Amino acid sequence: FAELLGSFFLVTTIVGSGIMADKLSDDDAISLLGNTISTWGILYVLISVLDSISGAHFNPIVSTAFFLKGQLSHKNLIMYIVVQVGGSIAGTYAAHAMFMIKNNEFSGKDRSSDGEIFSEFLTTIGLLITIFGGIKSKKDVPMLVGLYISAGYWFSSSTSFANPAVTIGRSFTDTFASISPNSIFPFFIGQFSGLGVGHLICKFLF
Repeated sequence: FAELLGSFFLVTTIVGSGIMADKLSDDDAISLLGNTISTWGILYVLISVLDSISGAHFNPIVSTAFFLKGQLSHKNLIMYIVVQVGGSIAGTYAAHAMFMIKNNEFSGKDRSSDGEIFSEFLTTIGLLITIFGGIKSKKDVPMLVGLYISAGYWFSSSTSFANPAVTIGRSFTDTFASISPNSIFPFFIGQFSGLGVGHLICKFLF
């Protein structure tokens, strides 16, 4: 339930803040800044308050990484992924409801360029290094993750989704934070390739 709730509020915030930012400004840079700050804040809050319950993954990549480390059972991995995806889709619908936007719009932004796929590969690796490096060094992991994703919004061409559940959830909107359904599979290629390489790097480093 914690994974469901966290994924729900994460995507509600990403999509909702994107809608709000787009309403308040015609400047995409300003809109992205508003989107970034909101995402940073909600990641810090959600990971801080739900970590002791579920580990606060909200991300199939992160859950799979813990599974590969032997810290999550096969059964829980499947359950986590199902509720993460479900919570992400519900989060988009909740954001639409707050701003009275029609649901079931599947005409989001095309993000399937080779550069964006590589961006997802790279930012997924960085996310895993951030999480497992933070755990190893006993630092403030919620703050580290929030800061890393915030940086990724700006240094990466894909705005650092690094999360298959969030990718699916954001395909259910055509607003500022959207992604075209046609871009989902290419993003998955980048994200899961990043998982494979990131897992090996983290295993070597930590």
